[in-house]
Amino acid sequence: MKENRKLLKEVLKDIRRDMSDEEVLNLLADSKISVKPETGKDKYTLGQRAADAIAKFAGSWAFIFSFTGVLILWMVVNALLASKAFDPYPFILLNLVLSCVAAIQAPLIMMSQNRQEEKDRRRAENDYKVNLKTEIMIEDLYDKVNAILAKQSEMEKLLRAESKKDAERSR
Repeated sequence: MKENRKLLKEVLKDIRRDMSDEEVLNLLADSKISVKPETGKDKYTLGQRAADAIAKFAGSWAFIFSFTGVLILWMVVNALLASKAFDPYPFILLNLVLSCVAAIQAPLIMMSQNRQEEKDRRRAENDYKVNLKTEIMIEDLYDKVNAILAKQSEMEKLLRAESKKDAERSR
Protein backbone atom coordinates (compact mmCIF):
# COMPACT_ATOMS: atom_id res chain seq x y z
CA MET A 1 0.00 0.00 0.00
CA LYS A 2 2.84 2.38 0.80
CA GLU A 3 4.24 2.22 -2.74
CA ASN A 4 0.78 2.96 -4.16
CA ARG A 5 0.36 6.22 -2.24
CA LYS A 6 2.18 8.19 -4.95
CA LEU A 7 -0.14 6.78 -7.60
CA LEU A 8 -3.13 7.38 -5.38
CA LYS A 9 -2.20 11.04 -5.04
CA GLU A 10 -2.60 11.30 -8.81
CA VAL A 11 -6.10 9.90 -8.57
CA LEU A 12 -7.31 11.37 -5.27
CA LYS A 13 -7.06 15.06 -4.51
CA ASP A 14 -8.18 14.69 -0.86
CA ILE A 15 -5.45 12.31 0.35
CA ARG A 16 -3.48 13.51 3.38
CA ARG A 17 -0.20 12.27 4.89
CA ASP A 18 -1.71 11.37 8.24
CA MET A 19 -4.33 9.01 6.79
CA SER A 20 -4.09 5.32 7.55
CA ASP A 21 -4.11 2.79 4.72
CA GLU A 22 -7.69 1.86 5.57
CA GLU A 23 -8.80 5.52 5.46
CA VAL A 24 -7.11 5.97 2.09
CA LEU A 25 -8.81 2.85 0.75
CA ASN A 26 -12.19 4.00 2.08
CA LEU A 27 -11.65 7.39 0.44
CA LEU A 28 -10.72 5.65 -2.77
CA ALA A 29 -13.74 3.34 -2.64
CA ASP A 30 -16.08 6.27 -1.97
CA SER A 31 -14.63 8.52 -4.65
CA LYS A 32 -15.85 8.64 -8.20
CA ILE A 33 -12.81 8.57 -10.44
CA SER A 34 -14.36 8.28 -13.87
CA VAL A 35 -15.70 11.30 -15.67
CA LYS A 36 -18.02 11.51 -18.62
CA PRO A 37 -15.80 12.21 -21.63
CA GLU A 38 -18.30 14.53 -23.31
CA THR A 39 -18.79 17.13 -20.59
CA GLY A 40 -20.31 20.59 -20.79
CA LYS A 41 -16.88 22.20 -21.07
CA ASP A 42 -16.63 20.93 -24.65
CA LYS A 43 -18.33 23.99 -26.08
CA TYR A 44 -16.92 24.60 -29.50
CA THR A 45 -16.89 27.76 -31.52
CA LEU A 46 -18.75 28.05 -34.78
CA GLY A 47 -15.48 27.57 -36.68
CA GLN A 48 -14.62 24.42 -34.73
CA ARG A 49 -18.06 22.93 -35.32
CA ALA A 50 -17.82 23.82 -39.02
CA ALA A 51 -14.37 22.21 -39.24
CA ASP A 52 -15.74 19.03 -37.64
CA ALA A 53 -18.70 18.96 -40.03
CA ILE A 54 -16.48 19.53 -43.07
CA ALA A 55 -14.01 16.86 -41.93
CA LYS A 56 -16.86 14.43 -41.36
CA PHE A 57 -18.32 15.08 -44.82
CA ALA A 58 -14.93 15.21 -46.58
CA GLY A 59 -14.12 11.75 -45.28
CA SER A 60 -17.26 10.13 -46.61
CA TRP A 61 -18.30 8.29 -49.75
CA ALA A 62 -20.97 10.93 -50.31
CA PHE A 63 -18.22 13.53 -50.73
CA ILE A 64 -16.20 11.33 -53.09
CA PHE A 65 -19.18 10.57 -55.31
CA SER A 66 -20.52 14.13 -55.33
CA PHE A 67 -17.09 15.66 -55.97
CA THR A 68 -16.43 13.19 -58.78
CA GLY A 69 -19.83 14.07 -60.24
CA VAL A 70 -19.07 17.80 -60.13
CA LEU A 71 -15.67 17.24 -61.79
CA ILE A 72 -17.17 15.12 -64.58
CA LEU A 73 -20.02 17.60 -65.09
CA TRP A 74 -17.52 20.49 -65.26
CA MET A 75 -15.40 18.72 -67.88
CA VAL A 76 -18.38 17.55 -69.96
CA VAL A 77 -20.03 20.99 -70.00
CA ASN A 78 -16.77 22.68 -71.00
CA ALA A 79 -16.01 20.05 -73.66
CA LEU A 80 -19.51 20.40 -75.19
CA LEU A 81 -19.41 24.20 -75.21
CA ALA A 82 -16.08 24.01 -77.10
CA SER A 83 -15.11 27.55 -78.15
CA LYS A 84 -17.74 29.19 -75.87
CA ALA A 85 -16.58 27.25 -72.77
CA PHE A 86 -15.87 29.24 -69.63
CA ASP A 87 -12.92 26.88 -68.91
CA PRO A 88 -11.61 25.33 -72.16
CA TYR A 89 -9.77 22.01 -72.43
CA PRO A 90 -6.70 22.23 -70.24
CA PHE A 91 -9.26 23.18 -67.51
CA ILE A 92 -7.01 25.73 -65.82
CA LEU A 93 -9.87 27.15 -63.75
CA LEU A 94 -10.78 23.63 -62.59
CA ASN A 95 -7.17 23.08 -61.46
CA LEU A 96 -7.29 26.35 -59.53
CA VAL A 97 -10.57 25.39 -57.88
CA LEU A 98 -9.18 21.95 -56.93
CA SER A 99 -6.04 23.53 -55.45
CA CYS A 100 -8.12 25.98 -53.41
CA VAL A 101 -10.41 23.23 -52.13
CA ALA A 102 -7.39 21.16 -51.07
CA ALA A 103 -5.68 24.17 -49.48
CA ILE A 104 -8.75 24.99 -47.39
CA GLN A 105 -9.85 21.45 -46.65
CA ALA A 106 -6.52 20.15 -45.31
CA PRO A 107 -6.19 22.58 -42.35
CA LEU A 108 -9.86 22.10 -41.43
CA ILE A 109 -9.40 18.34 -41.30
CA MET A 110 -6.22 18.75 -39.23
CA MET A 111 -8.02 21.00 -36.72
CA SER A 112 -10.77 18.42 -36.36
CA GLN A 113 -8.24 15.62 -35.93
CA ASN A 114 -6.37 17.59 -33.26
CA ARG A 115 -9.59 18.08 -31.29
CA GLN A 116 -10.40 14.38 -31.61
CA GLU A 117 -6.89 13.52 -30.44
CA GLU A 118 -7.39 15.70 -27.35
CA LYS A 119 -10.67 13.93 -26.60
CA ASP A 120 -8.93 10.58 -26.98
CA ARG A 121 -6.16 11.72 -24.65
CA ARG A 122 -8.71 12.70 -21.98
CA ARG A 123 -10.48 9.35 -22.38
CA ALA A 124 -7.17 7.48 -22.05
CA GLU A 125 -6.32 9.43 -18.89
CA ASN A 126 -9.75 8.64 -17.49
CA ASP A 127 -9.31 4.96 -18.30
CA TYR A 128 -5.91 4.97 -16.63
CA LYS A 129 -7.32 6.44 -13.41
CA VAL A 130 -10.22 3.98 -13.35
CA ASN A 131 -7.86 1.06 -13.98
CA LEU A 132 -5.49 2.29 -11.29
CA LYS A 133 -8.31 2.55 -8.76
CA THR A 134 -9.53 -0.91 -9.66
CA GLU A 135 -6.05 -2.40 -9.41
CA ILE A 136 -5.46 -0.88 -5.99
CA MET A 137 -8.86 -2.01 -4.72
CA ILE A 138 -8.29 -5.55 -6.02
CA GLU A 139 -4.81 -5.62 -4.48
CA ASP A 140 -6.31 -4.61 -1.13
CA LEU A 141 -9.02 -7.26 -1.41
CA TYR A 142 -6.36 -9.84 -2.28
CA ASP A 143 -4.35 -8.87 0.82
CA LYS A 144 -7.46 -9.09 3.01
CA VAL A 145 -8.43 -12.50 1.61
CA ASN A 146 -4.87 -13.74 2.24
CA ALA A 147 -5.03 -12.44 5.82
CA ILE A 148 -8.39 -14.19 6.33
CA LEU A 149 -7.00 -17.44 4.92
CA ALA A 150 -3.94 -17.19 7.18
CA LYS A 151 -6.17 -16.66 10.24
CA GLN A 152 -8.38 -19.53 9.14
CA SER A 153 -5.33 -21.78 8.84
CA GLU A 154 -4.21 -20.76 12.34
CA MET A 155 -7.67 -21.46 13.72
CA GLU A 156 -7.74 -24.89 12.05
CA LYS A 157 -4.37 -25.72 13.64
CA LEU A 158 -5.65 -24.59 17.04
CA LEU A 159 -8.83 -26.65 16.60
CA ARG A 160 -6.81 -29.74 15.67
CA ALA A 161 -4.56 -29.23 18.68
CA GLU A 162 -7.63 -28.86 20.92
CA SER A 163 -9.19 -31.96 19.37
CA LYS A 164 -6.03 -33.96 20.09
CA LYS A 165 -5.97 -32.73 23.69
CA ASP A 166 -9.64 -33.63 24.11
CA ALA A 167 -9.03 -37.07 22.58
CA GLU A 168 -6.08 -37.69 24.94
CA ARG A 169 -8.10 -36.60 28.00
CA SER A 170 -11.00 -38.85 27.09
CA ARG A 171 -8.74 -41.96 26.97
